[in-house]
Amino acid sequence: FSFGAILYEMLSGQRAFRGDTTADTITAILSKDPPDLTQTNRDIHPGLERIVRHCLEKNPEERVHSAHDLAFELEALSGISAPMAAAPAAARMNRSLVPILAGVLALAAIAAAFSIGRKSGHTTPPSFTKLTFRRGEITNARFAQDGKTVLYAASWEGRPIEIFSAQADKPESRPFGFPNADVLSMSSIGELAVSLDRHVYAPFVRTGTLAQIGLQSGGAPREILEDVEWADWSPDGKSLAVVREKSLRSRLEYPIGKTLYETAGWVSHPRVSPGGDLVAFADHAGRWDDGGTVAVVDRDGKKRTLSTNFSSLQGIAWGPSGKEIWFTASPIANRGLYAVSLSGNQRLVARVTGSLTIQDIARDGRMLVTQDSLRNGVLARGPGEDKERELSWLDFSVVWDISRDGKMIAFSESGEGGGPNYSVLIRGTDGSPAIRLGDGTAQGLSPDGKWVVALAPSGANFQVVLLPTHTGEPRPLPSGGLTPSRVSWFPDGKRLLVTASEPGHGSRLFIQDVDGGTPRALSPEGYRSDRRGVSPDGTRAWAIGPDRRAYVYPLAGGEPTAIAGIEPDDTPCEWGADGRSLYVYKRRELPAKVYLLDVATGKKTLWKELTPADAAGVGYLSPPSITPDGRGYVYNYTRVLSELYLVEGVK
Repeated sequence: FSFGAILYEMLSGQRAFRGDTTADTITAILSKDPPDLTQTNRDIHPGLERIVRHCLEKNPEERVHSAHDLAFELEALSGISAPMAAAPAAARMNRSLVPILAGVLALAAIAAAFSIGRKSGHTTPPSFTKLTFRRGEITNARFAQDGKTVLYAASWEGRPIEIFSAQADKPESRPFGFPNADVLSMSSIGELAVSLDRHVYAPFVRTGTLAQIGLQSGGAPREILEDVEWADWSPDGKSLAVVREKSLRSRLEYPIGKTLYETAGWVSHPRVSPGGDLVAFADHAGRWDDGGTVAVVDRDGKKRTLSTNFSSLQGIAWGPSGKEIWFTASPIANRGLYAVSLSGNQRLVARVTGSLTIQDIARDGRMLVTQDSLRNGVLARGPGEDKERELSWLDFSVVWDISRDGKMIAFSESGEGGGPNYSVLIRGTDGSPAIRLGDGTAQGLSPDGKWVVALAPSGANFQVVLLPTHTGEPRPLPSGGLTPSRVSWFPDGKRLLVTASEPGHGSRLFIQDVDGGTPRALSPEGYRSDRRGVSPDGTRAWAIGPDRRAYVYPLAGGEPTAIAGIEPDDTPCEWGADGRSLYVYKRRELPAKVYLLDVATGKKTLWKELTPADAAGVGYLSPPSITPDGRGYVYNYTRVLSELYLVEGVK
């Protein structure tokens, strides 16, 4: 069949089976015949077209049975100069195809060897049934207890997230009755774990109040625990595994209150094993980067890493046998479906042209997967411009800073186009082409615009590196054994404020000279800052403490002071030019509101509302980077467009 598809494309210049999406293409393969070859190639020999049709029969019993038989048919055809009614061009085409067909016979031999190695009998190919048809992001999906109903949460056409129910034989989804809520887990006894007031906490991460809903008994949700990112029921439906953040460390608990694993990175997608003795999860080393490994931890807290490291890892479920963990991940960008055993044997199960996220697996092997189109975009307003300009470059542009004069941005490409180690780039706000500076993720432009500070991979860790924006050589700085996560320039351009963690500890603040020397600890454990965290006079920094409150931290030493007027959903962006105010970004809301906050009084004044013109699938806006005069700015938006499929027959 594969040989026939390749031969068809060689002869016609078009694929035999086409569709607007991967699922449409698969449907065409399973149910439709390709157009006649004569539509694109009138000179095709009828005998050759017959061979192609013979290869592409839907029923395997009606196809060519072996590479030997196929070779015989092609050899017989090569001896025919032309059909009686064919034009001379047809004869020339037949003769020119002979050496090509001889080479392609190797593919047929491979296919025959593969066929011989499989068990005899008819093999049903996997089927994909599309369950959703609207435009937006699907966050989570689970099979209901009856095995037929699917419960999923989605944000359609830019509206708030909501839970819906669907069935494979009905194309219309119905609201489940819980707006601004997400599906987390379905228990064996009909209890649904949901996240109420679900909102974006950080890139790739949402949080909310964990609650329980009885599908049989009905009624209002019973709230269990606040600030929960993920949850999964035990097999008996009596306890939950949860992920939440404590003191700036991501913590996996099972049952609630018993910590099995915690990390300065972050944990996602916990799934309790069918026996209830293990929890599988995605272990992400970089804070709010979705690269990572699949790991398991037992009830005694013994953790094992099972998979190789992937640049993107989202979606985990225990396989139908209960002996493998199935997950969706990618070495670069588009996630495929993988499986790994408890002994660490890893295999690729399926890969398509788009990015997959596994949502759930039923006991009979049916799966729920989403195909996700994920892009990160950049919007900016440069000097003298009266509207925002789209400055996205490749598939996942992550902007980090804008120059003081508003003419240049520093950003990263962390998708497939950025490569396995990501890329650091600069670009003019006038829309001029981007310039790649090196590997890593950008953190900020130096005050004079001559350097970009970045975090570049260094073995299993990251290293602070200075990349020149014009001439010069990269300057890696000593790490002192730390794992850095955020870096901010001092206004003198001679020092850096680094948020980093020591092995086995949470993050804290360090100061590092750009001329060398190891970082010097500034704060106790539990504090972190971000880009442009240092005040214009270089004496203070804003920081988030272990209690998640915002503080002004004196850089010469001393005790931090809590910032008045900061609400739980507020995130500091950077200092105002006067050094007495902070730009504050309010999470959860779209359009995103940005305020100027007076640090002394706590008074807030609305500065600007930010949102893309097309809000469908946009679930996250980054805090903006703003020029000192407040006229120029740049920010990120993340757009995810999802389609939910019921998949059967994957093994």
